[in-house]
Amino acid sequence: MDMIRKAESRGRANFGWLDSRHSFSFGSYYDPRHMGISVLRVINDDTVKGGAGFGAHGHRDMEIISYVLEGAIEHRDSTGNHFVVPAGEVQRMSAGRGIQHSEFNASRHQRLRFLQIWIEPNVTGIEPEYEQARIEQRGQLTPLVTTDGRDGSLSLHQDAGLYRLRLQPGEAFTLQTGPRTGYLHVIDGSAAAGTAQLAAGDGAAMIKTREQLLSAGKAGLEALWFDLPRDY
Repeated sequence: MDMIRKAESRGRANFGWLDSRHSFSFGSYYDPRHMGISVLRVINDDTVKGGAGFGAHGHRDMEIISYVLEGAIEHRDSTGNHFVVPAGEVQRMSAGRGIQHSEFNASRHQRLRFLQIWIEPNVTGIEPEYEQARIEQRGQLTPLVTTDGRDGSLSLHQDAGLYRLRLQPGEAFTLQTGPRTGYLHVIDGSAAAGTAQLAAGDGAAMIKTREQLLSAGKAGLEALWFDLPRDY
């Protein structure tokens, strides 16, 4: 790995109803060393109290992905969409030329935890789009969002891909980037990557490294793997 981003070094914003950890600069958290990687601009690990959420606000020209870990998101937007996204599902919204949306905890009593991910698009000014799905794991590495919607994944307006990596305890997997850039975000469990130990909330970038063997720890590993353009 060429860069390790430990969970405890992330930015943090706590508003009472929201506790958020920022892998990259976001809102009031600014770190010029962590502005994103390639076209990946945001990974926020958000925990929202029951009945609370983000009121209507606007976005434009951004690919916004939500991966729900606990609870469910209630989504509304200015195009008329109104959906609930439960744990285990992935949602993709292309803000396009402009959209207003809100995201609330669908429960008044249980907490909501989700990863909010922003990826810069390779087209601008398009009509807003929305889709969500539950994508079952197929093997160790499963596509969730890809540029062409391959293998049942959601689609993305960028030459990039988001994959879910799941390993059983002691199982190994080799990440490969070829001429591209890769970024790993650990959701749960742990893994050894060479001499580095990765745990929940940690991130790791492959910029010059072409291959990296991961060996899952005693609790296995669940992570998101981002396949990103190198020259950007």
